[in-house]
Amino acid sequence: MVTCYPSTPLKKALHVGCFLFGATLMCIGGYLSFANVERQQALIKARNDFVRERLKRRSGK
Repeated sequence: MVTCYPSTPLKKALHVGCFLFGATLMCIGGYLSFANVERQQALIKARNDFVRERLKRRSGK
């Protein structure tokens, strides 16, 4: 970030604080995304199995 005015210690601290806050939010989002993957995959597998079984019954196989 380039500014025309010299940065004060307060502005530098706020800039670093905002950057760390944003990085923390990104890390939390990534963690939650990967934490729920197994559950979502299980739901998808169960739904696919249900649909396959229903199609088999309909076709008479």
